[in-house]
Amino acid sequence: MSELPGDLEYTAEHEWLRKEDDGSVTIGITDHAQSALGDLVYVELPEVGQEVEAGGEMAVVESVKAASDVYAPISGEILAVNEELADDPEKINADPYGDGWIVRMQPSGDDGDTMDSFAYQALLDELEE
Repeated sequence: MSELPGDLEYTAEHEWLRKEDDGSVTIGITDHAQSALGDLVYVELPEVGQEVEAGGEMAVVESVKAASDVYAPISGEILAVNEELADDPEKINADPYGDGWIVRMQPSGDDGDTMDSFAYQALLDELEE
C-alpha cells in the first residue's frame, strides 16, 4: 500500500488532481492505477487547447497488459501535456504523483466528482475486500 499525497483530490476512476496556484489543475493517474496496469509502454496525450468534458476520455495509457482510458475529472481546456511521456511512459510507473503527471488544465467551472485522500483510501480498501 502506497502513501497517498494528502494535498491531492482523487476520482473513483483512479485519477488525481492537484490545484495549482495559478488556478490550473494538474492531472495524472494514481499509484493504484499504474500498479494495476503494469509497465506502461505508450501514452496517447490530448492536444493542447483541446476542450474536454468531465467524465470524457482525455488520454490513453497502454501497458504490456492492457490499454486504459484516462477520463477528465473536470471540464476545461488542456493547457499543457507532459511531452516527456511520449519517449518515457514509465515515468508514470516510477513517479505517478510527480514526473508522471499527464496534463494541466484550466477548469471551466465543472469540478467533477472528486474525493480527498481519506475517501480514496476507503475506496481502495473496499476494492481489496
